[in-house]
Amino acid sequence: MKITDLKVYLTRPKSSTRSWLFVEIETDEGITGTGESTNSGGGGALVLAQTYNMIKNDLEGQDFSEGLIGEDPANIDYIWHKIYRRFGTLGSRGFATTLLSGIDMALWDIKGKALNRPVWDLLGGKVRESVPVYSHVGNLENIETAVADAKRQVALGYEALKLDPFMPEMKFHHRRYIDGKISQSGATYADDLMGELRKNVGPEIELMIDAHGNFDVSTATELCNRMKKHNLVWFEEPLQPESLEAHRQLRNNTDINLCIGERKFTRWDFAPYLQEGLVNYIMPDICWTGGISEMKRIAVLAETYYVPISPHDASGAFNVITGAHVLMNVPNIYRLEMTDHALENYNSVITEPLDIRDGHIHLNDKPGLGYELNHDFISSNPDPEWEKIINS
Repeated sequence: MKITDLKVYLTRPKSSTRSWLFVEIETDEGITGTGESTNSGGGGALVLAQTYNMIKNDLEGQDFSEGLIGEDPANIDYIWHKIYRRFGTLGSRGFATTLLSGIDMALWDIKGKALNRPVWDLLGGKVRESVPVYSHVGNLENIETAVADAKRQVALGYEALKLDPFMPEMKFHHRRYIDGKISQSGATYADDLMGELRKNVGPEIELMIDAHGNFDVSTATELCNRMKKHNLVWFEEPLQPESLEAHRQLRNNTDINLCIGERKFTRWDFAPYLQEGLVNYIMPDICWTGGISEMKRIAVLAETYYVPISPHDASGAFNVITGAHVLMNVPNIYRLEMTDHALENYNSVITEPLDIRDGHIHLNDKPGLGYELNHDFISSNPDPEWEKIINS
């Protein structure tokens, strides 16, 4: 079997400011695999989409420029390393691993379809029958509306919920880190919100805080210690991801459970945090870390430290689907991230809806990833900026 084409699709789902990037790899045996490399913020999806078009074929006269066309899609690890090393001087983590993610997912999808087995079976088979998930609390600008949303989702069967209670103030600084501070009123609002949530959903529902890396060490330390009384599963991304030393300082000054990882990209990035015991949970994003292959490798690494993995999701349906395939197989898991608020959009881009009930996602037994892109929806809901590029 040989790869004959790679196609890129950018779609902007209903009422969303984020575009989702999907790829399909076609073969000479008529088997097509699907993957996702959605990247939010700053036009990243547009950069990736154009790079996909570049790497299909060799760049004549340039070193390390071998393309995908003509490769055997069964050689998943070889193709992974070839693309990873191709961009070594540009930076293989982040940019290259996000490129890899969509390709890697699609290759696993092809292999599963060729062998007539689900991807989770090719990874080693089932460890569990379904994958536990967690959702997100919305309507955070008002405590009453946030509590009402949380209670609505608990009634639907969700057993774990996450939110950024600092967001009413910090949304103006999100992805624009400058001084890492929050006002006393902003911190008090977050504390009050978490208290009302805990009181209304009860002690059995698991709650998590996501700080989106918005704080400096002193502020993060104060907030982690202040929020511990709300009985949290974890406090996520209290700091920006660059400084290992900052995470050492935080770990030495709080005993709350910490979670990091959406902006760590490979097993090499996670290794020092695991080796030094700086985190209690990790959350790589399968669309950014290198796909199914690297997610499984990171999970195996974390297992040696008895640290659970909980894949991050800020993307589309195949982020959820591929993460679930890995979590069906690996033993050391917490939950898979998704959000009930995006369920309609997830289902709009695939031809069969996700089966989410009782706080779990239930994968089908179809070969490969088990789901296909809904091309009618994608063609009628294109990313407007991508349309300008391809039609120029």
